Formats: sequence, C-alpha cells, structure tokens
Amino acid sequence: MAQSKESSAKIEAAKEQGIRFIQLQFTDIIGHVKAVTIPIHQLESSVEHGTWFDGSSIEGFTRIAESDQYLMPDMDTFSEIPWQPGSGPRGTARVICDVFTPRGEPFAGDPRRVLRRQVERAKGLGYVVNTGPELEFFLFRRGEDGAIEPLPHDQAGYFDFSTDLAQEIRQDMVDALEAFGIRVEAAHHEVAQGQHEIDFEYSDALRTADNAITFKFALKAIAQQHGLYATFMPKPIHGINGSGMHTHQSLWSISEQRNAFADGANPYGLSDVARSYMAGILAHARGMIAVLAPLVNSYKRLVPGYEAPTYLTWGRTNRSALIRVPMVSPGKSIEGTRAEVRCPDPSSNTYLAFAAMIAAGLDGVEKGLQLADPVEESLFEMDAATIAAKGIRELPGTLGEALDELEADSVIREALGDHVFSHYVVAKRAEWDEYRSQVSDWEVDRYLDQF
Repeated sequence: MAQSKESSAKIEAAKEQGIRFIQLQFTDIIGHVKAVTIPIHQLESSVEHGTWFDGSSIEGFTRIAESDQYLMPDMDTFSEIPWQPGSGPRGTARVICDVFTPRGEPFAGDPRRVLRRQVERAKGLGYVVNTGPELEFFLFRRGEDGAIEPLPHDQAGYFDFSTDLAQEIRQDMVDALEAFGIRVEAAHHEVAQGQHEIDFEYSDALRTADNAITFKFALKAIAQQHGLYATFMPKPIHGINGSGMHTHQSLWSISEQRNAFADGANPYGLSDVARSYMAGILAHARGMIAVLAPLVNSYKRLVPGYEAPTYLTWGRTNRSALIRVPMVSPGKSIEGTRAEVRCPDPSSNTYLAFAAMIAAGLDGVEKGLQLADPVEESLFEMDAATIAAKGIRELPGTLGEALDELEADSVIREALGDHVFSHYVVAKRAEWDEYRSQVSDWEVDRYLDQF
C-alpha cells in the first residue's frame, strides 16, 4: 500500500514532536486491546507493507498452522498518547490497525472488519450509520494488599456534587480523551456509588467504535495514575445499578443529505425507515444479546428493577423498554431524532456490538418490518400474567440461553461471519460451562446447614 502525503506529514510531525515509539493497536474477538510497539522509524515501512505478527496467540484469530498475519495502520486514527507525550523521555503515539492475511486479504476474524462490512452494507443501501454510546464505569479503590476489589471510591449518587470525590479524576479523563480527538459532551457521577459516565459526540459507526475502544483503555490508564481501578464489568456489586452502554443510533441519507430517521408528521418524530430499523432491533434482540451483553455477569445487570431493559418493547419515557426514543431538545431540529438501544453493556466488543445492531436494524429496513405500538407504562410494575397477556417477550436470562438464541439467528450469524461466530461461541460456551459448574458462597450460605 502506497504511503500517502498526509501519512508522511503525520509521521514527520510526530518525529519533530519527540514521538519515539508507536503502538499498533487492534482487538481480539472478546474486545481486549492488543498492541505491538515499534520505533517510529519503522512506521513508514508499516504503513507501506504492514507489520507481521503471530495470530495464533490472539483469542479467536488463527490456528498455529496458519498463524502469520499482518497489521495495516489506519493513519486516520494516529494520535499521541497523552500520558506518554513526545515532550517526555518515552514519547509514544498509537494507531489503530486493520488485520490482513498473508494473501493480502482482510482477515475475516478482525472485529473491525466485521463492523466495516455492515457499514459498507448500509452505504450500499444509501445510508451512513451514526452511533453514540454512553459507557458507564466504576472507580474502585484497591484493597489493603493492593488487590483489585469492588470498593467504591466514593458514596455519591446521581449528579451528586458535595460527596462526589472523582470530579478531578473525570476532568483528567476528559482531557485525555480530547487529546485523542474525542470530543466530550458531558461527564457526571452516575446512580450507584463509585459509578460514572462520560459521553462523547455522535459520529459514524466505525469512528465511534474506535473512540469507544480508546475510551476504555484511556480511562483505565488515568484511573491507575490516581491509584484507582476503572472497571467496565456490568454488575460488580450486588443490589445496586450496573453499568450499561446505551447506544444511540440513526441513519443519514446520503442522497437526501438528511437524517433518514426524522419525520415531523409522526408523533415520535420517527420516519418509516426509523420504525423498520427499530423493528429489526427488537426482532433480533434475543439473537444478538450474547454479543451486546457478553459475560455471565451481564445477566446479573439485565434484571428488573435497576433501570436495565429486559423487555422487548419501545417507548419515549419508559426506561424499562429495550429501545427509547429520546426527546429532541427544544429549539433543535428533528434532525436529532434517534433510537437509543439500552441493552448493550460496556464489556462488549464495541465493533461486534455495533455490527450486530446495524445488521439487525438494516434487516428491518430491507424487509420493511412493522414496529409494534409503544409501551409507556413501567413494565417493572406489571405482574407476569399482565406482561404475558400483552404478548411482550423478554431477553434471555442467562448467557447460556443467549448463546442458544445467537446460534438460531441467521441474520446475526451472517453479520459476524463464520470465523468470528464459531470462535466466539466456543469461547463463550467455555465461559458459561465453567461458571455453571462453580459452587458460590451464596449456595453454601443458603443450603449447607439446611440439607
């Protein structure tokens, strides 16, 4: 691949700024950031010819017999790492990479490629997919021995001020994110003790997924500088709210240059395209939840009573619904119309989660699926008989059940591709099997002296 003038200019500017090392980053199928570090004088060669690595050691990539792969830097993602600046002794930048096979083909197991396929599919239909995730996280103190424990950093609640001990930490996090080019909209304390949220600007799906991956590793680094631990585990503490990744979504019409979700004649401001997209999300919610909520622990969050959606419904004011249609701010055009999907959590691989949701939504658009009527009353306050009488379905209650649904959903399977689907299911089945064979403290406390 020929090196562009823009890439050459970025490399020369980085050298002048004192950058000495480059982290070539990508993710495995689980969503963990992987990286190989090269000296900056090797970056030109990497941009032109790629950097080879052994894929057999990466979760869900290749077998030993077919291990060779190479990384191609996407120089649009090039950025100085703010806590390792060029002005310091080990100035370091990062660049997110795409993974290729020795034959020069995009690697089917690269999560970023999985998302690219859905972005290209949407473009073929005449749309740009825009997304905006809200990633919640906890800040924990370490135990006396330095071990990671679920010990909230403060006792504050939603938007609290006087008891919020993390204002300066969040400000450092915002500074780090903006140094990466991520434009932050707001930062605040969340509902649970030690829980926080930082929101960044809506953008196209691939850029937003890159930003979400950057968000997670940046926040962990800043928390560590403050002697804390940032975790995106969905439900680290029993009895209080868990962390979600509510994801706002809309389609932008390329030909009409407008938000294809917006229709001022509809009471909710939703066009037919938006309604079909949402119908697709609801139709495939059970099939894709194993990707959007990928841990055994995820299903401890997806229970009634903690503002986490478990019912396959939609509405505007109903936070127990799986999809919410936010109000457009007064004075703003309905061009801000979007759908907020509330079931994903931040432990998911953002590339795969976005790909699954886009595939589900586009399936609804292509098939012209009809959206059911909204449900605005709280389903948490209804009994099971009433919910059943309304024909309202629920999300799976365990990771094991979610994997059964994933295997049965051909649309989501196709979106992931055979390679990612098969490796993902094997990894998650192993996680589920290991969990269900454990004997927990709860079981011992509950049963040992009774039977």
